[in-house]
Amino acid sequence: MNEDAYKGKFVGRPVERVEDPQLLTGQAIFTADMPTREGTLHAAVLRSPHAHAEILSIDTSAALKRPGVVAVLTGKEIKEDSDPFLIVLRKPMDQWSLATDKVRFVGESVALVVASDRYLAEDALEHIKVEYKPLPVAVTPQEAAKEGAPLVHPACGSNVVSERHFSYGDPDKAFAEADKIVELTVDYPRNSQTPLEGFVVVADYRRDEKSYDVQSNFQGPFTVHPVMSKALRVKGTQLRMRSPAYSGGGFGIKQAIFPYVVLMCIASKRVGRPVKWIEDRLEHLTAAIAAPNRVIRAQAAVKLDGTILGFRFEQLDDYGAFLRPPMPGPLYRQHGIMTGAYGVKHMTITNRLVMTNKTPSGMVRGFGGPQIYYGLERLIQRVAVELGMDHLDVIKKNLIPAGSFPYRAPAGALLDSGDYQAAVAMAERDGRLAELRARRDKARAEGRLYGIGFAAVAEPAQSNMGYLSTINTVEERKKSGPKGGNVAYCTVNVDALGGVAITADSLPQGQGHATVLCQIVADQLGITPNEIVCNMERDSQRDPWSIATGNYSSRFSSATTSSAFFAAKKTREKLLKIAAHLLKVPEESLDLGGGKIFQKDNPEVNIRFSRVAGTAHWSPSELPPGMAPGLSETGAWSAPELEPPNDADQINTSLTYAFVFDFCGVEIDRMTGRVKIDRYVTLHDSGKLLNPLLADGQVYGAFNWGLGCALMEEFVYKEDGSFLSGTFADYLCPTAPEVPEPQILHMETPSPFTPLGAKGIAEGNCMSTPVCIANAVADATGLKDLRLPLTPSKLAGLIQGEEPPPPKKQAQSSAANLAGKSLRGSGSAFVACKPEEVWKALIDPQMLAHVIPGCHEVKLVAPNTYHATISLGVGVVKGKFSAKVSLTNLMPPKSAVINGDLEGPLGSSEGIGNISLVETSGGTQVNYEYGFDISGKVAAIGGRMLDGASRVIMKQFFERLASTIEKPSAAAQGAAMTPTPTKTSWWKSILKMLGFAK
Repeated sequence: MNEDAYKGKFVGRPVERVEDPQLLTGQAIFTADMPTREGTLHAAVLRSPHAHAEILSIDTSAALKRPGVVAVLTGKEIKEDSDPFLIVLRKPMDQWSLATDKVRFVGESVALVVASDRYLAEDALEHIKVEYKPLPVAVTPQEAAKEGAPLVHPACGSNVVSERHFSYGDPDKAFAEADKIVELTVDYPRNSQTPLEGFVVVADYRRDEKSYDVQSNFQGPFTVHPVMSKALRVKGTQLRMRSPAYSGGGFGIKQAIFPYVVLMCIASKRVGRPVKWIEDRLEHLTAAIAAPNRVIRAQAAVKLDGTILGFRFEQLDDYGAFLRPPMPGPLYRQHGIMTGAYGVKHMTITNRLVMTNKTPSGMVRGFGGPQIYYGLERLIQRVAVELGMDHLDVIKKNLIPAGSFPYRAPAGALLDSGDYQAAVAMAERDGRLAELRARRDKARAEGRLYGIGFAAVAEPAQSNMGYLSTINTVEERKKSGPKGGNVAYCTVNVDALGGVAITADSLPQGQGHATVLCQIVADQLGITPNEIVCNMERDSQRDPWSIATGNYSSRFSSATTSSAFFAAKKTREKLLKIAAHLLKVPEESLDLGGGKIFQKDNPEVNIRFSRVAGTAHWSPSELPPGMAPGLSETGAWSAPELEPPNDADQINTSLTYAFVFDFCGVEIDRMTGRVKIDRYVTLHDSGKLLNPLLADGQVYGAFNWGLGCALMEEFVYKEDGSFLSGTFADYLCPTAPEVPEPQILHMETPSPFTPLGAKGIAEGNCMSTPVCIANAVADATGLKDLRLPLTPSKLAGLIQGEEPPPPKKQAQSSAANLAGKSLRGSGSAFVACKPEEVWKALIDPQMLAHVIPGCHEVKLVAPNTYHATISLGVGVVKGKFSAKVSLTNLMPPKSAVINGDLEGPLGSSEGIGNISLVETSGGTQVNYEYGFDISGKVAAIGGRMLDGASRVIMKQFFERLASTIEKPSAAAQGAAMTPTPTKTSWWKSILKMLGFAK
């Protein structure tokens, strides 16, 4: 019998995902699909329309009277039932799950309605009356960090709540010996990945046990489990967290679900029934989480031959309104690897953490890496430019030398393995770089803008749980005790019939974890992956876990798989001991394969796998002496290399470091500024590839988002803190037509620190792709300062310079005071009446009530001043507003200026408009122009939708005005007037314009 027939190796093969059949047939169970107890209620959240305001009063009486409403919670109830969340820094910036005294960002949770269904809960939100006192805002990190800026948390005394200085090697000497100092400041914008599925929480308070049972799509890390428990004033065992095997994406963002877990727990305790909440898309984009925008001032001390002697980094990281744990993770998670893939020995780092009136920052895929590498790799490109050298030559000259691994970086990272020079040579050869250079030369000879960009990245995986303590001084760390490591768990169960099942401590979001775990265990037990069941559900009361448990920072391939390997190995060893005892042969002579345990030299001597497994369950007396019955083994693993930070502030922030080398060619349209990617090559040395098919899938996903960061995606805020990117009309994510297929290359240098030799691969292109594309744009244009995303309009402005002034004879707007308004427009309408009749209609409250879209009533409250109640809706945002309108600069019947403002639970607006009436043949030409600013939830739907909607509404108003005035009989009699219906309602007009209706 051929031994190989019994033990085909599956690790390293491109095995198709075992998860796909359920996903593709719609059988996968997500959190929203999980069964709930009878009587489960549903929740909706009222959110702040202001970026910074004092809460003067909240009146919930009307909402409580609405049909189906069971309860309304405000900050008062939350403070009674919970404590503020713990944070890393000892600073007075308490946060509860609902705002208590102030709101500090647009979208902050202010009240919670619990009702019999979500629709009734949503309806009731409009009936909660909140009186706010708006306060000055701090929006950009640069302005917030200045002395005298409005304070997000006055008790802190400053918006800069942490500042630390680090020095490694002898940076002063390095900069003194430099031939040149190259400097660059970059401003990395806010952005985020956008999972298909938002937050979902179902909380059930068990009164008899005084415990909470929570179903959610929380992804970890479980460092926040104690945070939630302490906030709820219970022991950890009294907060049961359950997660399904499937989640519609996570990308680190679903760590930020924990405030809503606490909120729904309190709601369930208050109403005595389970409470379910599902986040909608607007809520997610507005208030879930964002990667921090970071301002980096970077300097390189260089010799004229391109050798880099030292670095200086000054980082200002924006964490929004609150420091949610485990923040400020992105600022310190990659602290040890700040020198990247380069063998630079000397460095200083200054880290400043600033609070602003924006959505709190958090874990987003890449977790600090995109910011770090954008600063570092843009600086390397500038070194090449200022020295007149080839960019790739500078990279090659400074890479960590071959044969240096494991390599200790100055800030403490222990890079496990690699040959960066061989990897770059492979990418040059197989990616046909010489051919790409020839295409660049040809394009430039023809006058086209064409550039080639490069990026080299050391990609960390499996975070050291002690990295965050680096924010504290050595003395503070000694007081609190050392912190380090990253514990992973996996359990292999073999039943009495030989069935094998696996559970593990990672909470997957589509990566194929079950597939890889089955491959690992199959290799150890001599069976095939399809003979194994992998259950990726997680239950904190049933399954082993640690504070590191979860799916983040690429920990699966180096942490969870290692624990799976050890669990499977322990299971294998026990099976071999039992078989050796039953067969009366030496244990070391046996192997597993083909569903049997057999003697290596004489395969005819064998016993069925299921028979051995059954013995452990059915016949404990037949087991070797002293062996415990049953067959369930748990592997627990933490690498010894993940030590706490030392007294020199050095820390190995991650266990493994893959190497990513990218290059691309791009062409830029001189007229439009559009960037076209001609070719993109990405090489990954991620150690041993456990499954090449899944590895490529991770590269495609990371590349897709990296491209979005480079060219499209940004969370935009107005000067008043209003959020402007609340829909996919303004937060643009790349779709299939915009994403070229990259050429993916792999090189395998196994890690000596993991039992399978694997490293992480899921985050590399999130770090390398944005700066690689930016470097290509810089090469094409010669531009130094490039702020992502590189949108066509932004690049066109940089390439073409300022637009020329309009011709002197061109008519200027008569409404110069509209220029500062965010949304502006103009138009005209013809009315078949004299100007005097039109003028009379414009100042008649009864007439206005009939022609203003969505108007309930108009009252004259003072001369030429009106109060109106209006219902409006744009996209997913709709609600009732109180409007005040006044007419000034009256020149009847020729012109007037209209000033107005709206206020409602969804936001506020103020604007100004000019109306002129010109008598023409057969009637009056009404010309209008307007400008207005919007804040709050309405602003979050974005400029594109708002601009289109405002134009439609204005057009609709004047069409209805004309239609009504042209029926003089009804107007003269003062009868109840119904405007002549247009062919399409204003709401349908908006939907049609946006492509949602025909």
